[in-house]
Amino acid sequence: MTTEAWSGGCQCGAVRFTAEPDLENGHLCHCRMCQKAVGAPFAAHVGAPVESLIWTRGEPSEFESSAGIFRGFCKACGTYLYFRREAGKRQSMAMAAFDRAADIPLNAELGIESRWPALAPLPIEQVTSEEENPEGLDAIRESNKQHPDHDT
Repeated sequence: MTTEAWSGGCQCGAVRFTAEPDLENGHLCHCRMCQKAVGAPFAAHVGAPVESLIWTRGEPSEFESSAGIFRGFCKACGTYLYFRREAGKRQSMAMAAFDRAADIPLNAELGIESRWPALAPLPIEQVTSEEENPEGLDAIRESNKQHPDHDT
């Protein structure tokens, strides 16, 4: 993990931060929650210790996507900024929100059961599935506030 604080922020600049990204934790998450949260085939995250995160301009708004799971975004422009667990010691920051995003290596893929077929295989060796944590998956299903994948 780096001990260097990196800067980043939202698209409009209303929210800015510094954090110490764990450069061994850059990952893509293909789960449907992340796909819906970012409006794309996957979310690109990098972990950072919560104590290293400083909001230097503005503060993000949050949506509790499941019990104890929060997704942060800029209320002015809608830029997705992070995923966090209520009592977590690390926060999964949106890689692209960092000013030097292209310098963050990708090391893993998560939620591959929802990976779009056109994206497989990617040249990443570590892959996991939500099915490897059935208790966590059940808890998310029971408390999830995500709109379903159809009109209601």
